[in-house]
Amino acid sequence: MIFIGIGSNLPSSFGDRFKNIDLSISFLEEIGVKLIQKSSFYETLSQPNKNDPKFINVVISVSSILSPIDLMLSLISIEEKLGRKRMIKNDPRTCDLDIIDFNGIVKNFKMNNFELILPHERLINRNFVLHPLKEICPNWSHPKNKKNINIFINNLKEANNEITKLSISDISRHVK
Repeated sequence: MIFIGIGSNLPSSFGDRFKNIDLSISFLEEIGVKLIQKSSFYETLSQPNKNDPKFINVVISVSSILSPIDLMLSLISIEEKLGRKRMIKNDPRTCDLDIIDFNGIVKNFKMNNFELILPHERLINRNFVLHPLKEICPNWSHPKNKKNINIFINNLKEANNEITKLSISDISRHVK
């Protein structure tokens, strides 16, 4: 199973944060990536600057015939299509797409100035990845160390664990 994290904390020319996420998924489907499951929307504070706009995040499970590198290049292309500008690390962005786990592969890929680390190297410290991932795959285990997702969630620092699972009424208040 392939898991992709999607986040947005800025509107784009296409719409709000929710629209950016939905369009990301549509763009993935247009290139033949098949959506299997999508988590609820989760809202979190920006990291490391909590004064930046809040993020909306989801995790999706997909299937694809693309290689890990080709999928990552497609994710970068989708980010650019949605207006993401890569200027300063951790700046607010219209869209952020990350491969969390690619069929349990444990490997570092390098190509030109590009590096892809599988599974995602910081996933175990990210509430905005762990909570939605647990929702769609409650028995997920880390491909490298084989630990269950519950261990990572329990180890999150309290300050890093502020996360709100949004209800339909929460979403409808945000969406215009």
